[in-house]
Amino acid sequence: MAILLLSAFTLKTSVNWKISEGYSIKFSGTDAEGIFKDLTGDVQFDKANPENSSFAFTVAVNSINTGKGMKNKHAVSDKWFDAEKYPNITFKSNSISKEGSAYKVTGIMNIHGVAKEMTIPFSFNGDAFTSKFSVNRMDFGVGTMEGMSKKVSNEIKLDVTIPVAQ
Repeated sequence: MAILLLSAFTLKTSVNWKISEGYSIKFSGTDAEGIFKDLTGDVQFDKANPENSSFAFTVAVNSINTGKGMKNKHAVSDKWFDAEKYPNITFKSNSISKEGSAYKVTGIMNIHGVAKEMTIPFSFNGDAFTSKFSVNRMDFGVGTMEGMSKKVSNEIKLDVTIPVAQ
């Protein structure tokens, strides 16, 4: 009986990590750069067995900061993110795998009411997750390719750092 109980506790070895202060979500592209300041999430991660892990993140669209007040207002308007109708950007993992010293998470990214499967590379150094990847804004219907909007590149680069603690 004791062996059965012990084995039940070893099946799930992922750790419930808490997101610490100091996280960073930077984005950049032609004529568009800044940060998102509001991130929440659920991080279950087992470094040795990533297949037992899961991530779920939410970023508040209204937390965008481009460094320019008018650009911030424009970004949350219905011409871009439409924060009133789509207040959050979300990502929920379906699978996590390890490749060498790095990892990949595949899941559903939901931006502007459009859900798409994405695979995102990341690394984990023991107290922070880091990732650099790109999102095509047009895949999610963010902005248009007309008028001043066409000056913004389709590919938006993201540089994400999420410090965590147990």
